[in-house]
Amino acid sequence: MARPVTLFTGQWADLPLEELCKKAREFGYDGVELACWGDHFEVDKALSDDTYCARKRELLEKHDLQLFAISNHLVGQAVLDNIDARHQAILPEYVWGDGDPAGVTQRAIDEMKNTARAAQKLGVSVVNGFTGSSIWHLIYDFPPTPREMIDAGFKLLADRWNPILDVFQECGIKFALEVHPTEIAFDIYSAQTALDALDRREEFGFNFDPSHLIWQGVDPVEFIRAFPDRIYHVHMKDASVTLNGQTGILASHLAFGDSRRGWDFRSVGRGGVRFEEIIRALNTINYSGPLSVEWEDMGMDREAGASEAAQFCKNVDFQPSQRAFDAAFGD
Repeated sequence: MARPVTLFTGQWADLPLEELCKKAREFGYDGVELACWGDHFEVDKALSDDTYCARKRELLEKHDLQLFAISNHLVGQAVLDNIDARHQAILPEYVWGDGDPAGVTQRAIDEMKNTARAAQKLGVSVVNGFTGSSIWHLIYDFPPTPREMIDAGFKLLADRWNPILDVFQECGIKFALEVHPTEIAFDIYSAQTALDALDRREEFGFNFDPSHLIWQGVDPVEFIRAFPDRIYHVHMKDASVTLNGQTGILASHLAFGDSRRGWDFRSVGRGGVRFEEIIRALNTINYSGPLSVEWEDMGMDREAGASEAAQFCKNVDFQPSQRAFDAAFGD
């Protein structure tokens, strides 16, 4: 059951897709997960140009690369967020527009609907992404937060995302939220609440990424066990907690890569994630989709790291046994 190992292109959007495809194949990847930024996959062009998706497919075939999912994290973030100046840097100009928050939100909603339509044209069944959150700033609960404020955040999820998910349903596409701090779901309990807020509709599931859970103290394997029917895609990324008595997991407003941080991302196999246990859990839920490397390690050359990560994923993956180990002793 060798799962395909793919490379998420989001952290490589500074490179033209053609150049990255060549590198990905050289690194040993079976495919790519296309980010909806840079020139990797442009939603507006996919819908306006009838040849666009075919040309993307031809490029991937030229380099013998498979495609299972696209990802539109950046626009999805603007659907629920309280929009501010930071969002201009991550959004396409036509979504940012004049920066008026209400307009940005509406254009982000429209773009996510169009992402489902573009995915259908491209022939993939999963769109990974973020939802944003209007209540992330309330995480510490001081000043004391009335429960009604939290409930309103999840109601807003339903109000804004159900119409988006209606289009996903029409197109036969799944949306896989990458459970992540700053999103409406960032751990097991908030993910359960998000599912309930959306009446557990099938179009909404998760892009499992253990790196965002482990530094919070959440066991990634328990997340898989909690949502066996909602793991629609898997990111392979590691993280390391390096608390030394001077900093904490809130990271002290220190940038990623700063050695003073209490935690940081690592290339797979170089942090604290127990990937063998993750593979066993994925086997238990019969997940057969790709293992997609989201390579983020500020302390390591990215080409060396991406190449190593591809081989690591192939080495750590295995299929479950088809027979009991003591079957030979039976009748």
